[in-house]
Amino acid sequence: MVATTDSSTGTSISIRADDEFPVNRGQMCIKGFNAHELIASPERLLNPLKRVDGQFVEIAWAQALDEIADKIKTIQTAHGRDAMSAFGSGALTNEKAYLLGKFARVALGTANIDYNGRYCMSSAAAGQNRAFGVDRGMPFPVEDIASTGCAMLWGSNLTDTLPPIMQYFDTLRARSGRVIVVDPRRTETARQADLHLQLTPGTDLLLANGLLHVAIDEQLIDLSYIESRTNDFAAIAAIALRSHPAYVERLTGVSLDQMRQAVRWLAETPSMILSGRGPEQQSKGADSVSALINLMLALGKVGKPFSGYGTLTGQGNGQGGREHGQKADQLVGYRLIENPVHRQQIAEFWGIDEADLPRKGKSAVELVDACGDDVRGMLVMGSNIAVATPGANNVKERLASLDLLVVCDSFMNDTAELAHYVLPTQQWAEEDGTVTNLEGRVIRRRRVIDPPASTRGDVEILCQLAVRLGMAEKFAFTTAESVFDEFRRATAGAPADYNGISYDKIDQHDGIFWPCPAADHPGTPRLFATEFAHPDARARFLAIDHRPAAEEPDDEYPIFFTTGRYREHYNSGAQTRKVDILVRSKPEPKAQLHPLLADQIGITDGERVVVESRRGRIVLVAHVTPEIRPDTIFAPFHWGGRQSANILTNPALDPTSRMPEFKICAVRVRQVDAT
Repeated sequence: MVATTDSSTGTSISIRADDEFPVNRGQMCIKGFNAHELIASPERLLNPLKRVDGQFVEIAWAQALDEIADKIKTIQTAHGRDAMSAFGSGALTNEKAYLLGKFARVALGTANIDYNGRYCMSSAAAGQNRAFGVDRGMPFPVEDIASTGCAMLWGSNLTDTLPPIMQYFDTLRARSGRVIVVDPRRTETARQADLHLQLTPGTDLLLANGLLHVAIDEQLIDLSYIESRTNDFAAIAAIALRSHPAYVERLTGVSLDQMRQAVRWLAETPSMILSGRGPEQQSKGADSVSALINLMLALGKVGKPFSGYGTLTGQGNGQGGREHGQKADQLVGYRLIENPVHRQQIAEFWGIDEADLPRKGKSAVELVDACGDDVRGMLVMGSNIAVATPGANNVKERLASLDLLVVCDSFMNDTAELAHYVLPTQQWAEEDGTVTNLEGRVIRRRRVIDPPASTRGDVEILCQLAVRLGMAEKFAFTTAESVFDEFRRATAGAPADYNGISYDKIDQHDGIFWPCPAADHPGTPRLFATEFAHPDARARFLAIDHRPAAEEPDDEYPIFFTTGRYREHYNSGAQTRKVDILVRSKPEPKAQLHPLLADQIGITDGERVVVESRRGRIVLVAHVTPEIRPDTIFAPFHWGGRQSANILTNPALDPTSRMPEFKICAVRVRQVDAT
């Protein structure tokens, strides 16, 4: 980012990519190139707002913070400490994520904190933790993609969702490597692939087991690797052998020839599977990830050069955000809040009694669903819950029933419109901090321009509230770096160990990969070369079998519905829908459906249609295209109101990750004027 000051015109801001940075290497997406428009946006919030008689009025910061603290005390006195809650974000820096987790457990004393990464990365995290003993989205650098022999993208449309990474796939193909894409849609990424497996929505786990069946049948598994580096192969092999290719072909729509080709390509060269939200955002998402890992372990790829399994993190701090305490079941450094040793370590570090440290709280969907009942107040930082949560109609009702809803954000959004207080925060270019990217590389975020004087940083907001709640001594931070210094020390000895990382060290090396336990440690770009993170240093196969989605098509709702992203917009669209060039490019969401389905219901391209599930209905413009399965409708999730895809989606939860089933539900579709 470049900021220049002109005495006559003020500050002029532009953004350019860093040609020297080793991850994006001079490339950015359209959202990044236009992010500067948000800094000086006329829609930006500049003063605290309080809802009075249904309308927002501006108030002073001291009044806002005093009133919020008083209302917190009133709620907790009447209903208990867990009646207050916090909801964070994968967009928060490591410093903010750590501080929000500490604020919830120490200042509020509540178990109820979770974050929007529960909707994004939780299934991949659960799968990797079970198999490897630790979760780092990609246990190898992005640059390894260019040197592998075969890369399988499973449920990810990277051309639209993470464009800068496609340069590595271009290099891979130029080296005669192969790319396989697994996706119900023929996306732009799938069109560029050497092989596209266009599976039925919700059959990812079954297809992975079917591929393992083929690998065993064709003697492509690595028995020596399995024997020396893994446990529990016999159980998953028995399940895989029951997943006969004919059965898999019938349910998934992927032919035996395609399955054989995919497995042979994965087996014969260094190879990797990179998963996205497709297999993960399901009520069996954690098991689907485990099935993918099972396949790569059986092929002997994990920990080998330019090989393995990884997951593609979307949010700016999607990796760090899930490591440092804003998940209901976690403490800083990827410690587990129900682990007695981990609890004692952090209680001692924070200077509190272990008995006063809350236990595991409610996950995101469960937390929102408890609003107005067990949960009476919520502090939201960096998340537009009202649009991002499945069953959106119920979500708004729940949020509106709270006694206290405080939203910290730079812009008014669907969630903030329901709030009692809205606190205007500083933006990414106006503050210091660190984020951890999809490779596990900890990098700097630097302040390059001064924020509006009337806004506050999230760190200052949390510390000022903590002072009013009687916790000034434990929240005496004045800078992001002072938070980082405590935070990194808190991770010492933890699975995600940042103790040897400092701001200066990051600056000297274009980022540092965790684990980095000591100042003289160089960091760890590649994991699992010699051992896994389980006590016996071996990876674990997980015996999991296919099961249907929580809701599948039937006579009343006969069509699959799935969601995803547009290139121009991001998550709930709360910010990207305020950037003119992005709005002009993609002004509204469209329902993508196959010509056969369009003919069946009598609609044409560009016509408005009603899409209904058991939870509600939305109205979208139809985009008729052969690039989606005839049994499936796709829509993006960046809009609210009557265009909110999450009005339709199913809040059924994965039993392990507590991920809601965004990617599959049953719908019906009709013309707008049809009865």
